Amino acid sequence: MKISHKYIVIVTSEFPPLPGGIGNHAYHLALFLSKHSYNVEVIADQRSLDLKTELEFDQKVPFVVKRIKLRNPRIFMYFDRVFKTYKSIKRSDLVIATGKFSLWNVACCTLFLKRPSLAVIHGSEVNFRSLGLRTAVNWALKRFTEVIAVSNYTKGLVSHLGNRIIVIPNGIDFDAWKAEGVEPMALTGSPVLTTVGRVSSRKGQLEVIKLLPKLLDDFPDMHYHCIGIPTEADAFKAVAVSLGVDSHVSFHGAVSNNYLKAVLLSTDVFVMMSTESSTGDVEGFGIAILEANALGIPAIGSKNCGIEDAIKPGYSGFLINKNDTTALIDCIDNILNGMEDFKLNSMLWAKEHDWEIIVKHYIKVISCLH
Repeated sequence: MKISHKYIVIVTSEFPPLPGGIGNHAYHLALFLSKHSYNVEVIADQRSLDLKTELEFDQKVPFVVKRIKLRNPRIFMYFDRVFKTYKSIKRSDLVIATGKFSLWNVACCTLFLKRPSLAVIHGSEVNFRSLGLRTAVNWALKRFTEVIAVSNYTKGLVSHLGNRIIVIPNGIDFDAWKAEGVEPMALTGSPVLTTVGRVSSRKGQLEVIKLLPKLLDDFPDMHYHCIGIPTEADAFKAVAVSLGVDSHVSFHGAVSNNYLKAVLLSTDVFVMMSTESSTGDVEGFGIAILEANALGIPAIGSKNCGIEDAIKPGYSGFLINKNDTTALIDCIDNILNGMEDFKLNSMLWAKEHDWEIIVKHYIKVISCLH
């Protein structure tokens, strides 16, 4: 007998208003399930020192959010998280876990509570270098009724679990990425390249900077704009200085949504040369690519990561090996010479990933659980 699963608990390691791909996904999953008449409760950690901003955000959403407050020593926070998760699952019809600790948390709770459960995996949480962490994650995943991967790349990281992994791509709220009321920003450079995401090794800004000396031979007025929390910006600036390209690179830091849209509207090509970090941190999808696409900005991304599912080669952009300067130059040329088609195709591609479409895939999985 099928169960309606009208009361759904989502346990997540990240949640807005602070940035993060897992939190972005969890928020939109909760929002769009709510729009389809599901009663949703989200359990998320307090991530800022000032809980006020998060609580203000929580009051504006059409579902319940329970924050696990920061506590020292952290072991008390872990116990609080498990206890509150257990209580919420006990009232629920279905539980969804997303993020590393959430997988362990829910897996442990379901040892004592029999509930249908979904694990959503993004990438890094199933690609640890540590044997102990990998073993713990694999144990947890086997506890879930179904496992959903946000990309075929992520599915490949857990191929050892067999064929029970369902791929549902990441999505965007397409209407939220319309350019209404936003004017393009006057940016330095022609062409303009932009990357959006925390300035870090995984997001690949450094890879683009390393390619700039050769790129500037073909595009002497090119400028590279980086939007996002400047975690490793100083180190990357130093590399740009050493290569003599620092006058062609700008770091904007964390910005408002309208500022971001204004930059993207002035961008010719969105680039994301993501790499795998030494700890196994990987790009599971590349949601920022679809957000740029929604504004008509085509993208070039690196192969061998989740970006392969975020770009339709020759249509919304191109996929290349991250160190292939020749391929990057050729792809930029192709986009600039066919810009009108790429703009239209990028928007159509983004529209295919509207959360209103994506959530129906989740609802289909949910309706089959029993």
